[in-house]
Amino acid sequence: MPEIRELRYFCAVADELNITRAAERLGIAQPPLSRAMRQLERRLGVGLFDRTGNRLVLTEAGEVFRKEAAVVLSALDSAVHRTRHVGRALVVTAKPGVATRLLLQISERFRADPAAPEIRVVVSGFGEQADMVRDGRADVAIAACVDGHDLDVELLATEPRVAALAAGHKLAGREVLSTADLIDEPAPRWNDPRVVDRDYWLGNPRRPADGPIVRDSAQLLDVVALGQAVALVPVSLATANVRPDVTYRPVSDAPPYRTTALWPAGSRSASIARFLQTARVTLLERP
Repeated sequence: MPEIRELRYFCAVADELNITRAAERLGIAQPPLSRAMRQLERRLGVGLFDRTGNRLVLTEAGEVFRKEAAVVLSALDSAVHRTRHVGRALVVTAKPGVATRLLLQISERFRADPAAPEIRVVVSGFGEQADMVRDGRADVAIAACVDGHDLDVELLATEPRVAALAAGHKLAGREVLSTADLIDEPAPRWNDPRVVDRDYWLGNPRRPADGPIVRDSAQLLDVVALGQAVALVPVSLATANVRPDVTYRPVSDAPPYRTTALWPAGSRSASIARFLQTARVTLLERP
């Protein structure tokens, strides 16, 4: 069975495909690293690298082992991180906007419970929430609906979405729009490539044209106001951002905006369970 040290060594070599650079990255000498890779291959009984050319190339077995080793090391790092945080404050994160406002409502009620542990709220960037839960930087995340096979996910809230358009846009005079009306309009792109609003073009044969790259909701509305893009946004964001240069219109067939809670799959944390129960009660009492 490979050792953790060997897995880390292997991943470094697999990333660099160069023993010298991998050794520098790991802070060790080149000969011991080369011996460690040979020993790992003997232990596994399969070649991980093709050394016949001028540079290292991963074999098919090496590619598989690289993916599996990365999963093991990530799980180990997460376990260490969470173990070190046992007994500390419950860390909950959310992206700016709808999720943050919801999180603040939940955390206010959570803090009012004398039996609840300390809670620390972290506002994170777009697309970071699931990864923060995975690597142990956060215990729970409030985020838009995501695919999380290694996370437990609970739908917290849904709300309609509206089209945000420049005040002088050709569609601004219409009372109600459809997604077909928007498909030829440029759509904002988040600066993180992992953040993809798949629902935007749901039901349409093609996706909207790429618009400007944005980092947050404020910048998104700015590019809309400038006529550089049209965006589908949660109705709560529209209500909180009334401005003369942006017009909001209902979209009859737009899928709802979904806000979810994410936490480590199979977690038995009493603090997480208490937070989720607080979230459910808070949502039930929302107008």
